[in-house]
Amino acid sequence: MSDRRPLEVDLVTFADAHGNGASVLDVRNPDEYVAGHVPGAVLIPLGELAARQAEIPDGDPLYVICAVGGRSLTAAKALVDAGYSAVSVVGGTNGWIEQGRPVIGGLSPA
Repeated sequence: MSDRRPLEVDLVTFADAHGNGASVLDVRNPDEYVAGHVPGAVLIPLGELAARQAEIPDGDPLYVICAVGGRSLTAAKALVDAGYSAVSVVGGTNGWIEQGRPVIGGLSPA
């Protein structure tokens, strides 16, 4: 049995971590990000992750988010394999919005 942390967290766990200043990586496409993202989330689309490795925010863990959880799980697995401490947010930005949590638009993380 491995003592590695789970690759996924739920929205309540993420919201608590976010409220405490957690690092967030958004792996959606730019148009999705501009339409609305979690405050503080850094945008690096999934397809650009390897090429933009120097821009990946520090975090222990780094919370990875997309629209619902598929792309973020793929990214979290790749990041963990590359030595990062990363977890995917189940439910993603869509779930975050459905819970009435804050979002901002535009290209700026905050």
